[in-house]
Amino acid sequence: MLAAPPIGVVFHMNKKQKKWLKRILLALAIFFTVMALDEFGVLAGIFGEPGALYASFALYLIPYLIAGHDVLLKAWRNIRRGEAFDESFLMAVATIGAFAMIFFPDTEPHMAEGAAVMLFYQVGELFQSYAVGKSRKSIAAMMDIAPDYANIERDGALVQVDPDEVQIGDIIVIKPGERVPIDGIVVDGASQLDTAALTGESVPRRADEGDEVISGCINMTGVLRVRTTKLFGASTVSRILELVENASEKKAHTENFITRFARVYTPIVTFAALAIAIIPPLMGMGTWPDWILRGLTFLVVSCPCALVISVPLSFFGGIGGASKLGILVKGSNYLEALSEVDTVVFDKTGTLTNGTFNVVAIHAEGGVDPDYMLSMAAHAEAFSDHPIAVSIKEAYDGVIEQGRVEQAAEESGHGVAATIDGREVLVGNDKLMAAHDVSWNDCKITGTILHVAIDGSYAGHIVIADVVKDDAEQAISDLHAAGVERCIMLTGDRDEVAHAVAKQLGLDEYHAQLLPGDKVEQVERILETARGNLAFVGDGINDAPVLTRADVGIAMGAMGSDAAIEAADIVLMDDKPSNIARAIRVARKTMRIVHQNIVFAIGVKVLILALAAVGIANMWLAVFGDVGVAVIAILNAMRAMSVKRD
Repeated sequence: MLAAPPIGVVFHMNKKQKKWLKRILLALAIFFTVMALDEFGVLAGIFGEPGALYASFALYLIPYLIAGHDVLLKAWRNIRRGEAFDESFLMAVATIGAFAMIFFPDTEPHMAEGAAVMLFYQVGELFQSYAVGKSRKSIAAMMDIAPDYANIERDGALVQVDPDEVQIGDIIVIKPGERVPIDGIVVDGASQLDTAALTGESVPRRADEGDEVISGCINMTGVLRVRTTKLFGASTVSRILELVENASEKKAHTENFITRFARVYTPIVTFAALAIAIIPPLMGMGTWPDWILRGLTFLVVSCPCALVISVPLSFFGGIGGASKLGILVKGSNYLEALSEVDTVVFDKTGTLTNGTFNVVAIHAEGGVDPDYMLSMAAHAEAFSDHPIAVSIKEAYDGVIEQGRVEQAAEESGHGVAATIDGREVLVGNDKLMAAHDVSWNDCKITGTILHVAIDGSYAGHIVIADVVKDDAEQAISDLHAAGVERCIMLTGDRDEVAHAVAKQLGLDEYHAQLLPGDKVEQVERILETARGNLAFVGDGINDAPVLTRADVGIAMGAMGSDAAIEAADIVLMDDKPSNIARAIRVARKTMRIVHQNIVFAIGVKVLILALAAVGIANMWLAVFGDVGVAVIAILNAMRAMSVKRD
């Protein structure tokens, strides 16, 4: 027989669970006392026969009602609502039926079994509640990242205000030990930030003046003055909380199937138990007590607790385990889809590379001053926040006078056309030059080439290089080791740059010089040849359409755009591509556990149901078939919460 949860578990229970456990322990103590009095003949000695039978009936009712009164009430309420067929109904009918066997004096009394079924059913339910609470713990820990207040200076003093009251551009003060309440830029101070709650990364990150900080991190050392760049509702912490809260609403196909299965299965087995109890004795195939007991045993075993509990718990545990690694999964349906991924498509810039561009060469045409060409390019990019534009502006030593720029317009995927000091300036790739009928020269240096034309004449080009992320090569290797068949890179960059990156990382395929719309077309083409699901990994606003089109969209969360994070199904909070393989391993482990529980629960139940139908299984075996299988399945499901950070 099953025992109560270890007493050490109590210290991790909430008040409701502790009260629940005390009630079960009291009922168990009374139950075993009554059983001992009955077995050792004490009741027979006091009450005689058949008085001892009725005494044990009354005494077993005490632990039965202490432990199971809420189950009986729930079953009654559900019957009144017309929703009778659930596990509470099955338990109520089976246990009341076991007690009712006293009205058949020719059969063995079964009050002990009836009380035991209810008691151990409650033990299983408590165990389930504890397991669900434990699986929520890692996710609930993320809910603690929500800041209670923000510090704003008013009249020379710090005032705590609700984060919702802070406007964009306000200066907030974050003291050591406090959470960053809103995303912003450090304007004064330096400190170490604990980002573990967001990224799963234990190593602190340094924050200096000019650095971006995201909400939810803990300021560890120095005082920081931060100019907010977002409202609280649009900040990182708010987006994370919203993702976590909505995750349970998006159920996997397997989870939905189990829910539908239970709705059909429960009434079927109820009527099957009724048929077992009534039809054979009516046909003269045995006594009523024998077949009623078989029907009751069948009813206890048939309770679908193990499936209904363990499958959602496995998915919930998988989502919780992933969150420990800084991987946010928006729903169990995405975890299930991720487990079947065999093709991973990457955007290049900001995903496989750092997205921090540096000017490595300036090649001006004869007669053109390189500094003048760089000045015109920097002014043309004056209003752009694109990493390439930022690198050009940083490479220019002079002051960018925005008043000199009469107009500037981006040509999607090509570059920028601007009017500076009355001169027409083009800065972009070879497609931009071709679109404006400007001849250009190629460059042998590997990198992103930005051609510059002034008043229709080619002035030269600027070479910009991006650095591959430290763990990008390992990420591709890990994905191949995890069974991913193809790792493909899509980029708007030049073919030479894409080829160099693809060769360095060991990618299976790459496609270069793509516009945002071209990426969608490429993904459509790849989807046609993929045997399993396709995952797309990106970070930019132009990746949102592709993230939506892929079977699984994965966004880089820490530095990714809001649009990409909104469109994605999974968010990597630390921007490390190596976490993609970890996410796939978590998803596949979760699905293995789900399938194990389904096969185990159905297999054991079918076996015991068959034994119950032919009269071999007794009520004690039925208890194992219900509660025992459920507890084993729950323990197995809890393994989904265990993850490795390696």
